[in-house]
Amino acid sequence: MNKGIQKDLIKEIFLIISSFLVGGIVMLALIQFTPLVNTILGSKNNLIVTKNETEVYEKSSLAASVKKIYDAVVVVQGYRNGSMENSGTGFIYKVDNKYGYLLTNEHVISDSDRISILLETEEEIDAELLGKDEYLDLAVLRIDKKKVTLVASIGSSEKMNLGDTVFTVGSPLGANYRGSVTSGVLSGKDRKVSINVSSTSNNDWIMRVLQIDASINPGNSGGPLLNVNGEVIGICSLKLVDDDIEGMGFAIPIEYAMNHVDSLENGKKIKWPVLGINMINASDTSGLIKHNIKISTKITEGVVVTEVKDGSSASNSSLKKGDIIIKIDDVKVKDIAYLRYELYQHQAGDQIEVTYIRNDKEKTTKITLKE
Repeated sequence: MNKGIQKDLIKEIFLIISSFLVGGIVMLALIQFTPLVNTILGSKNNLIVTKNETEVYEKSSLAASVKKIYDAVVVVQGYRNGSMENSGTGFIYKVDNKYGYLLTNEHVISDSDRISILLETEEEIDAELLGKDEYLDLAVLRIDKKKVTLVASIGSSEKMNLGDTVFTVGSPLGANYRGSVTSGVLSGKDRKVSINVSSTSNNDWIMRVLQIDASINPGNSGGPLLNVNGEVIGICSLKLVDDDIEGMGFAIPIEYAMNHVDSLENGKKIKWPVLGINMINASDTSGLIKHNIKISTKITEGVVVTEVKDGSSASNSSLKKGDIIIKIDDVKVKDIAYLRYELYQHQAGDQIEVTYIRNDKEKTTKITLKE
């Protein structure tokens, strides 16, 4: 081979090797001393990467969504006569020029004479109660805007599908476990669950709720239920507790809460329509005896009228003592809780049709509702 050609070939090989070496050194310097790529961990399908100071999480992680809500979630603590009686969770859903506004469950603060908020900074401050309602199981609180660092984004439960991923942020068992995150799926929509509103009655109200299998415990009440985008789609409210039951929690749909939030913010009492009757369940044998009312033993569901109050909504109808209400607007009424639920879908001034049984015959009457 010509010596000149051989020299040129050696030069080219040297230049190629030198280029690779220099390139490698430059790349190592970039990795070591610039924020281009700080960390790469995991396998092909589960990467945690920090690139230009923006975190990209593993494919199945909810971490980015949790960040969107985490600092908007607080611990709500209810005090009475100087002692803490109850604790739960709340979240900041809006701010104005002076205040931050929080939603929580009514049962968290129902008997409190002082309410405090434990912020994500561990600072404890007093909160002002603006409005509450036991049937909605909602309460609105407010704090100084200066204490707000993040406001939750409101989503839509109506757009959710069964099996969609959901998660919660709350304070199960109190402040020691504040900020706990649990996840699961949306197990059911439009569930109707019987609960006690009055301490002197049993299962006197029906709540229409979302069913979830994400773990919730005492202290999660009032906290947000969220979709994978970190948007609030519900408010955690209750769970079924039994040795044979696992993973059945329930949340108030966010749309239902937001429909009433303006009234609660302004301290307005929610005005529910009333029939103006005293009543007992058809299954209440002792109650029937007490009121000297006899009904067919074949009737096991429905609501029995024990009194029609003068001047009430029902006073202008054909209802009277001993009638058994079985439907409102063609919707079956199983007991007092179901009657109240269907009634509260209406407003004062609405006219409803009530179907009832008298002397084993089915009849109907129209009633215009009053507050």
